[in-house]
Amino acid sequence: MDWSRISKLPAKELRRLQEQRLRSLVSEQLVFSTFYREMFERERIDPQKIRTFEDLSRLPFTSKTDLLPTEERPERPLDFVLRPDPPSLRRYWPRTKLLRLLSRGRQGAVRHLEREYRPNFVTFTTGRSASPVPFLYSPHDLEVLRETGGRIMDVAGLTSEARAVNLFPFAPHLAFWQTTFGGFASGALVLGTGGGRVLGTTGSLRAIDRLKATVLIGVPGFVYHCVRRASETGIRMPFVQTVILGAEKLPQSLRDRLRETLASLGAERVRILGTYGFTEARMAWTECPAEGGVSTGYHLYPDLGIFEIVDPETGEVRGPGEPGEIVFTPLQGRGSCVLRYRTGDLAEEGIDESPCPHCRRRVPRLGTSISRVSNRTELQLLKLKGTLVSLDEFGAVLGSLRDVEEWQVEIRKAGGDPHGLDEIAVYIALHDGAEPSAVADRVRAALRDATEVTPNRVEVLPLPDLLEKLGMETEMKEKRFVDRRPKS
Repeated sequence: MDWSRISKLPAKELRRLQEQRLRSLVSEQLVFSTFYREMFERERIDPQKIRTFEDLSRLPFTSKTDLLPTEERPERPLDFVLRPDPPSLRRYWPRTKLLRLLSRGRQGAVRHLEREYRPNFVTFTTGRSASPVPFLYSPHDLEVLRETGGRIMDVAGLTSEARAVNLFPFAPHLAFWQTTFGGFASGALVLGTGGGRVLGTTGSLRAIDRLKATVLIGVPGFVYHCVRRASETGIRMPFVQTVILGAEKLPQSLRDRLRETLASLGAERVRILGTYGFTEARMAWTECPAEGGVSTGYHLYPDLGIFEIVDPETGEVRGPGEPGEIVFTPLQGRGSCVLRYRTGDLAEEGIDESPCPHCRRRVPRLGTSISRVSNRTELQLLKLKGTLVSLDEFGAVLGSLRDVEEWQVEIRKAGGDPHGLDEIAVYIALHDGAEPSAVADRVRAALRDATEVTPNRVEVLPLPDLLEKLGMETEMKEKRFVDRRPKS
C-alpha cells in the first residue's frame, strides 16, 4: 500500500485498481460472511459476476438495522465477520490462490489465515443505534488501521517531528485508536490523555504544556473547552501549530473561535483540520492544510474503499459533485465487513474527482458539508401535522452567535403528555459581559429566521452548569441535542 504512489495515480488507474479489488472482495472474501452469503443466495446473486462499478450499483444496500441484534439472532453482528473454513476455502477460492496458501505448509497456512482473519481487537459504534454494535479487527485490519493513520498524518502535513496530544476519550471507539495508530505509523510522538473522562481538562492542559505539543487532536467541543480553559487560567500555547478534529461536526464558526482563542494564547497561523470517519469503515479521512484555511475536502483512499453518493430516497447513484447520501464499501477489510453500507450521512457537495488544488494529490475528495439524517427530526408543533426540523441548522445558528459560549437543545412533550405537542428548550451560557435577556431574544429571532421554529424557552445558565449538562468531562461526546420524548 504505497500511499505516495497511489495518491498520484490517474483516475483511470485508480478505478481499475478499485474494480480489481472489488472482484476479489465479493467473490473471495464476503462469501465467508454469514450475512452476505445468505444475501447472495436469497437475491440469486453470483458473486463471480460482480466485476465493475455498474455491477456494484445493482447490489442491495446494507443499513444500520442490518447490524443490530434481534431476539431471533442475538449474535447478529457476528454474521458480518469473515470466517473461512477448509470447505468454504475450497469452494470459493481459485485454485491458484489455494496452491499459494498450501505452499506455506500446514503451520504456515494456519498462521497466514489467523493473521488475515482471526479477530484480536474490537471497537464499537457510539450509540446512534439502540445499542453499541461491535466491529471486529484481525491483525490484517490493524495493519490497515495503522496505514490509514499514517495517511491522515501525511495529508495533514505532519512529520515524525510532531508532538501530538490525543484528547479523544480513551474507549473502544475508532477515533482514539485511529489517532494512536497514526502515531505508530508516522513516528510522531502521540500522548493519549483519555480526554475528559480520564485526565480531565486540568490534566490534559498539563500534558499539553509539558509536552509542548505542536498538534492537538480530539472532539471539537472538548478541544475548544480545553483551549478556552487555558485562556481563562493564563496558560500559553505558542507551540501549537495544528489542530485535527473528528467524531463530530466541525462548523466554520467553531474553527474561527478556536483559531482566535489559540492566537490569544500565542499560537499564530494554526492549521485547523476536520476529519470524517465512522466505526463501520474502521478508518477515517482528513483535509489537507490548504492556504487561507479553505477546505478542499476529505482526501479519500481509493485503494482501500469505494465511496458512492446516492439519492437518499431512490438509492440511485449520483454523479461527481452531486449531493446525496454517503455509501461505503471497504475493499481490504477482514474481520467485520460491510458492503454498500448506507451511512445515513448526507454530503451536500458530493465527491470531487479532480486533483486537489492545494496538495495536488489525485485521489477523490469528499465535500466537508455533511449532515446526519438522524439530526432531522419531526416535531409535532401543531395538532394537525408535524414539522421536519434539521437540528444541524439549530447547531449552526447557535454556534455562530458570538455571545453564546456553549449551548444545548432539549426536546420534550408539553406537560409530560406523550400525545401532546413538542416543546423545545434551548440552554445557553454566555461570554462575559453579555446581557442575558438581549442574547436570549437574539437566539429566538435567529432560530425563527433560520428554521421557522421558535423555541418555547431559552434559558441562560452559568457555564459550569451547562458544561455539566453537556457531559463535557463525563460523556464520550458532549450531548448537544437531547430528545426526552417518550419512545414509541
